[in-house]
Amino acid sequence: MSFDAQENNTQEYKTVELSQGVLHYSDRGQGPILVFLHGFLVNGRLWRDVVPLLEGEFRCIVPDLPLGSHVLPMNPDADLTPPGIAHLVGNFFTALNLHDVTLVGNDTGGAICQLVINHYPEKISRLVLTNCDAFENFLPLAFRPFQYAAHIPGFFFAFAQLMRWSLARRLLFGLLAHRPLEPEQESSYFTPLIRFSGVRHDLTKATRGISNRYTLEAARSFPNFNKPVLIVWGENDPFFSYRFAERLTKSFPNARLERVAKSRTFVPEDQPEVLAQLITS
Repeated sequence: MSFDAQENNTQEYKTVELSQGVLHYSDRGQGPILVFLHGFLVNGRLWRDVVPLLEGEFRCIVPDLPLGSHVLPMNPDADLTPPGIAHLVGNFFTALNLHDVTLVGNDTGGAICQLVINHYPEKISRLVLTNCDAFENFLPLAFRPFQYAAHIPGFFFAFAQLMRWSLARRLLFGLLAHRPLEPEQESSYFTPLIRFSGVRHDLTKATRGISNRYTLEAARSFPNFNKPVLIVWGENDPFFSYRFAERLTKSFPNARLERVAKSRTFVPEDQPEVLAQLITS
């Protein structure tokens, strides 16, 4: 697959076969383990400027979750609800024999992190959350029409055709990051959705499965998670307001909050150096 080969040149992707399907991931560096989870309509390249700053001290593992920018569809019977994706992450830990993981999440990936620490607390030594879904804000109000539209047959095919236009991609991305979307990133994030019907099918399943009952349930377990939690929040985010960062910080017994200037939702895009420094501190 030419697109896959192009990605391998820059990310050195590996694959692992799970019960849910084949998962692509990158694995770079040596040392304590960091696992990075992304959200909808992006992939592991969201962390491309963070990992090089950390791989000298840490083993940095970045899976491409089946959230619309992956290149291999999951098995037809794969559970892609939020708990299903959390179990996929748990299976990924088992397949790679990962323990004492620092789990880092952004956007939808942050919500998945919250479910993972609920179901697999023994695997996690530390949690880092950047701007993400939490509590009743899953999805944010502005994106809930996508959730409803996902029940319309062919919606994501039509959406993919819209995303063929660079202007549409840049307008969407501009809501989430100050940093302009580079052509290479446009291709990485949107080509799978445009090109592969199986990817659109996975995205449809994942979007239809969203419910804030999952994040609210996960939040009830936060007081029992005594390990260190770092909340790193971009202060210019129109979708995940700072009050959610404060609420998350208060919900964990051992959490600290760091406010990041000049960043929207995608802190790894806008402020990779700041994020990497905070992870190491």
